[in-house]
Amino acid sequence: MRAFRIFSILLLSLQLSPVALAGPYSFGVLSQRSPVLTAEYWNPILDWVSRRAGVTLEMKITRTAPESNQAIARGEYDFVYSNTIFLPATSMQGYRVILRPKGEPISGQIVVLADSPYQSLAGLKGLEVGFPSKAAFVGYAVPMDHLLRQGIPVSPNFGGNQEGIMGQLKAGRVVAAGVNSQVMRAFAAREGINYRVLWESQPYHNLPVSAHPRVPEKVMEAVRQAFAAMPDDPEGARVLETAASTIKQKPPYGFLPSDPGDYQNYWDFYRETLVKDIE
Repeated sequence: MRAFRIFSILLLSLQLSPVALAGPYSFGVLSQRSPVLTAEYWNPILDWVSRRAGVTLEMKITRTAPESNQAIARGEYDFVYSNTIFLPATSMQGYRVILRPKGEPISGQIVVLADSPYQSLAGLKGLEVGFPSKAAFVGYAVPMDHLLRQGIPVSPNFGGNQEGIMGQLKAGRVVAAGVNSQVMRAFAAREGINYRVLWESQPYHNLPVSAHPRVPEKVMEAVRQAFAAMPDDPEGARVLETAASTIKQKPPYGFLPSDPGDYQNYWDFYRETLVKDIE
């Protein structure tokens, strides 16, 4: 009997210890930049969060955003950094928003190079316009919805991810592009290009970190608290600043606790959009 009590105490202690939370747990990242740049940004952050939370997080990234959405729709990620979890096809998995980035919101933009002859959206009628992919929320769904409502048909050209189509815009392969405002600004700063905004959408909170329903509450909360604590920890703040420098991200850095209510305008958009080919 005494041996059984000792075994029970040891078992309980293992259940409550960080080792029991260890994982690994997959952390999917929406494909916006190249895999190399994405890894340079996210791996140091996930390493710090893993050590702080006692939960091993492993970054996963697909080649394109549509492939990322397919993985989300299958529930392959335990945690995911993406704003496409609100799509009808992906929302069935029930990913729960737990964090949102600090800083200003994002918006959808339609942009041209600074020396472009096109001065308004009307001038783009019938022309080839670039978009990241049919899976991009502010890079495709939001600007395309606006073009449809304005009666301005365009011929879409898809670049695979955000920076893929921005590279095509820089090279002159498309006359205009639908983009994420923050990713475009950082890309332009890094690549040394000037651009002009023809149209900008309402603001939306930036991509959230969400957890799959199968993730234990204790694990989810440990990850949430570790992310939220990062900017106030000296080492964590240094990791955030160094990671931000790789993509020319502006401060403030880090994440805040969040919930699905912060993203209501995403739900509203998908319920009312005229765009029917979102992937």
